[in-house]
Amino acid sequence: MGEFELIRRYFFPIAEAGNTSAVLLGPGDDCAIQRVEPGRDLVFSVDTLVEGVHFPRDYDPEKLGWRSLAVAASDLAAMGADPVCFTLALTLPDADPDWLHAYAAGLASAAAQFGLSLAGGDTTRGPLTLSLQVHGTVPQGQALQRSGARAGDYVCVSGTLGEAGAALKFLGSQNPGPDEQSVLDRYHYPASRLSLGAALRGCASATVDISDGLVADLGHILEASGVAASIDIAKLPLSATLNRLVGEEAVNLAMNAGDDYELCITISPKAWEGLPEEIRSQLTIIGEVTSGEGLAITHEGQSLAPAAGGYDHFRT
Repeated sequence: MGEFELIRRYFFPIAEAGNTSAVLLGPGDDCAIQRVEPGRDLVFSVDTLVEGVHFPRDYDPEKLGWRSLAVAASDLAAMGADPVCFTLALTLPDADPDWLHAYAAGLASAAAQFGLSLAGGDTTRGPLTLSLQVHGTVPQGQALQRSGARAGDYVCVSGTLGEAGAALKFLGSQNPGPDEQSVLDRYHYPASRLSLGAALRGCASATVDISDGLVADLGHILEASGVAASIDIAKLPLSATLNRLVGEEAVNLAMNAGDDYELCITISPKAWEGLPEEIRSQLTIIGEVTSGEGLAITHEGQSLAPAAGGYDHFRT
């Protein structure tokens, strides 16, 4: 099977998902064409996933299809963007039809779930590597950014934290129990918070998605905004499943493990009170933005040692 037959067979059908009215020309030409409506800004981001670094070797290709798009779409959620389309650069050791069928099935499911159509891409031979660039749009000037946090804002996170990190020790399990399967599903099938991100436009003062761990990613907000923060570990949203599985390790996983793809936001108390209950119910206040530098960690008012950073590809 040649490169172009591979693309036609497995990936052309995914072009029918998402906001196809905004993609004037999809796969099959030298470039895709996307139309951006007047009064909207284009938001785009690229993520690269490498076998053995971002996912295990011999990882289930259907799960990889979903996960590879979900982690890229999470960046759109953090910007409050409405999803439109994506491109895929796929490097494969060989053109295995079974692998391609399963990967394309997972990718198609995620594309339909997230409202993203495949606009184009490239394939080549080499170590298994996936690069996905996602495009979205926001009303002009309303993209959420990392740089708007102000002293007095609440620090909030969506969902629960730490479960995807806990899943790493169970990835090779042949017969996972219910709790193990629950955290594995959080790792395999991240739920990008696109609707929540869009709902926070004009409300949140700063946002970031939690990919490398809460401490590291909240640190990006603090650095970009020129502020500090204090968070109380007693307020971290931890699931009963996580507590049963790992006990006291739950807090460390929630703070540093990454792979949750939840949102961390800052928001003023006034804006918080103005949020609809259906939005507030998805968020947990875990701390407060302060003046100064750095991140202080407390437990019910008692100061703890500074937290370590999260994942960094080049930290030695």
